Amino acid sequence: MWTGKGMGEKVMRKQQQALALLGVVIMVFAGNHLLAITDPVESNYALTAKEMLAAGDWISPRIYGNFWYDKPIFFYWELLAGFSLFGVNEFAARFFPAVVSVLDVLQVWYFAKKLYDRATAFLAALIFATTTAFFYLSKAVITDMTFIFFFNSVLIAFYLGYRSGSRRYYLLAFLFSGLTVLTKGPIGFLLPGFIMLVFLCLRRKPRELLHLGWLPGLAVFLVVGGSWYYLMYRLHGMEFITNFFGVQNFLRATVSEHARDDVWFYYIVIFLLGFCPWSFLVLWRVKKTWRDLYARRWSEHAVFLLTWAVIIHLFFQCMATKYVTYTLPAFLPMAILAARLLKERTVLVKRLAAACWCLYLVLTFAVAVPLCGQQSGRAIAASLRNLNVDDALVVNCGDYNVERIRYRTSTVFYYGGNIPELIHRADMERVKPSGLSWNAKNVMPFLAYEDLPAGVPFFVLCEVPREAYLKEQLPQGTFETVGEENGMLIIKVVLPPAK
Repeated sequence: MWTGKGMGEKVMRKQQQALALLGVVIMVFAGNHLLAITDPVESNYALTAKEMLAAGDWISPRIYGNFWYDKPIFFYWELLAGFSLFGVNEFAARFFPAVVSVLDVLQVWYFAKKLYDRATAFLAALIFATTTAFFYLSKAVITDMTFIFFFNSVLIAFYLGYRSGSRRYYLLAFLFSGLTVLTKGPIGFLLPGFIMLVFLCLRRKPRELLHLGWLPGLAVFLVVGGSWYYLMYRLHGMEFITNFFGVQNFLRATVSEHARDDVWFYYIVIFLLGFCPWSFLVLWRVKKTWRDLYARRWSEHAVFLLTWAVIIHLFFQCMATKYVTYTLPAFLPMAILAARLLKERTVLVKRLAAACWCLYLVLTFAVAVPLCGQQSGRAIAASLRNLNVDDALVVNCGDYNVERIRYRTSTVFYYGGNIPELIHRADMERVKPSGLSWNAKNVMPFLAYEDLPAGVPFFVLCEVPREAYLKEQLPQGTFETVGEENGMLIIKVVLPPAK
């Protein structure tokens, strides 16, 4: 029977949880309508969904009028749903990533409560929701928050099934694995499976793999995760297989897309910065208590969480291509372990989480809003529309002999018209998409300098440092700068008529 004090503590705990959840909702939605779609990643997703919506096609991703196979379909469905509900705008693009971010926090709370207790669950959710990586990703138009939710759901369902002996959880694991594959590709099946295998081997129970209910599980997995792939193969044949599985998966794993990032300490830095401020607090606590941690007999829960976190970091460290978001599925187990480590510092955790919440709100409006504006083509697109260029040609100035000038897909998203990339005819073969190479990402339209119209004005988007280069390529032209936004010029060019 509850005493008055016990009832009061329960009410206070529920009030704290409700207030924390409200704080998360406010943080992830605040300012989203002001955050411009940025380059180079957000704009690809947003423009793809915009073109799919215009075409009435919810199956085949397309960009610049061409089919492309960069990512599976699920995140595009989120964007399409957002655009259908709220119109094609920034808030709509960021709506479902924000919603899923809240679900990610609730997921941390749920699993930590299942493993330990409500106090641990509350601290783990606070820690997870106030990492710098969560703040960034909750507002980003990218696949990762959705991927994290489904990926983590696979492992949560597996572990609950393993502990309870209920095959219903295993069936849920197959279901969520299918959704993960629909979000990110084969990694959604392979990596969770590898983590399960390592954990079961550590517990000397590898035969548990035989009890996962493979026949009904694979049936669910193939229906949920495989149907879209089958449709895409029927519609696009080997072009889809080569580009999606070959370029976006095999090539990404074996050939670094950004060679400068392929260093052994890459994900150590990501942990320190992405899990901040908790990464430094956790390291401090480990230093203080390392003797006790070393001598302790680790519980099965802790072994599973550690296996989950460590395997993710080791797996992606072995991949040739590295990205800042790849290891973020490890943040759920890390948040729960951090909560256990900091359970004697509850007041400190709550105060630091509150300080982070205030800081992130300030950063949203004082830093993120202006910074996104600078990293977007929204302003230059508005200038183009204000110029009333009508049917005049608009192109982007590039120089593939030196380095690729930024092609701002966000400008196309906001402008709504075609903007080819300028390139010399001799370089066309070198940069056009073909085979297993990173050229597959060059899906924007191209136009040769030699094919520019003569005698009629056209408009060139050009970065300020490249203005001289543009004039070198068109020495006979007349040039007039008619607009400038965020380091990008709009130059009106007229070439003399051919004699």
